[in-house]
Amino acid sequence: MFDMICSTMPVDAGLPARVARLQALKRVLDGTLYDDLPYQFHEERNGAGEYIPLRLRRPSVRYGLCRVVVEDSVALLFSAGHFPTIEAPDAALGRVLADLFAEARLNEVMIDAALRGAVGSVALLFRVLGGRVFFSVLESLYLTPVWRADVPDELARVSERYKVSGADLLAQGYEGVDPQGLYWFQRVWDAQEEIWYLPCPVDDPLAKPVRDELRSVTHGLGFVPVVWVRNLPGGEGVDGACTFRAAIETNIEIDYQLSQAGRGLKYSSDPTLLIKEPATSDSEIVKGAGNALVVSEKGDAKLLEIGGTAAEAVIAYVRTLREFALESVHGNRASAEKLAVPQSGRALEMMNQGLIWLADNLRISYGDGGILALARMVVKASSLFALSVRGAPVGVLDDTQRLSLRWPRWYPLSADDRLKEAQAVATLVGAGQMSRETAVRSMAANNLVNDVEAELDAIEQGEP
Repeated sequence: MFDMICSTMPVDAGLPARVARLQALKRVLDGTLYDDLPYQFHEERNGAGEYIPLRLRRPSVRYGLCRVVVEDSVALLFSAGHFPTIEAPDAALGRVLADLFAEARLNEVMIDAALRGAVGSVALLFRVLGGRVFFSVLESLYLTPVWRADVPDELARVSERYKVSGADLLAQGYEGVDPQGLYWFQRVWDAQEEIWYLPCPVDDPLAKPVRDELRSVTHGLGFVPVVWVRNLPGGEGVDGACTFRAAIETNIEIDYQLSQAGRGLKYSSDPTLLIKEPATSDSEIVKGAGNALVVSEKGDAKLLEIGGTAAEAVIAYVRTLREFALESVHGNRASAEKLAVPQSGRALEMMNQGLIWLADNLRISYGDGGILALARMVVKASSLFALSVRGAPVGVLDDTQRLSLRWPRWYPLSADDRLKEAQAVATLVGAGQMSRETAVRSMAANNLVNDVEAELDAIEQGEP
């Protein structure tokens, strides 16, 4: 069914084949998958009186199950209580990077990136403007990455190319374009420059891109300031696996079943009248309690309505489909009523184990492959630019430091959980099997300790 719906979508032959696939997945995520189907769900006959198959109708009910799974996984990944902390052997470096990320609102950027990248991939753009660090999200739809042959995990360049109307170009300050025309917009990032090109008419296949000297920028970083993030292992080519691909067909079935159930309930509220000939009246028949129908002795009149058992069967079927779909994409299938243990942090993890597995895989892609990559770019850029954070100069950062991420627990511990953990840690420290520094690090995330070194100093000085 998904392939049939995709066949109704317009495909631009001038763009790579992956663009059509990503566009279809993006429509599922945005809830616009059915927008190109020609008929509303209540339209049973076309103008010629022919029956319209369900596959050509837009469902009247749209259950965003795929969007729910993506948002739940991203909330576990980068919400306010789940964003990781940068760690380095030099605690001062970790604090500087944390301040830079906070000023650049990296948490918000990564949430946006994980939502957009759920279709398979996303790109993160790094810029230094006026000494400040900025991050932004680039949809990978119209981007083409090329990796270095000698260093296959390092980008050689990233190209962006898509079609734009002349009217939009005029609004962006371009001159000499036809407002009714269609143009190619192009730009390229490499290790030294961000190259913009003048708009190129789509209807002129012989036209060659011309560098836009006004908008092109030489950044001189020595590396491509773009991080390419593949969503999950697998996928096709430069794109990783889609978070929700396995649930799309089932989601479509749910939409149509719920639409049919709603249609049945509407019919039950206004049932069709069936009159068995011969009837005695040629006048217009009006249904209602105040209008009695008079038929002959051999005539008969009945109301055609749908029983409630059919609607109940549909709802039970939809619940089963929902369970299957969530299981296929590791969504949250937990029910608190079925959990027989206290509602502690560990209990919540057990309830949402599938969703945690999904978010745990995403931590690798967007954490190690995203946040740490951006951190290394910041460290390298500090030797080229006079970076500042909150108005204070940063200085040159040590690029030999090994950076890592410390992730918080999936769910906050209950008071009883925290007591047991504290007792276990105290026992290990007292028995000489764990150092005090390791103990503080293990307890830091749950107790809002951002600076482990400062906390150890406070403990040594006996501060409360």
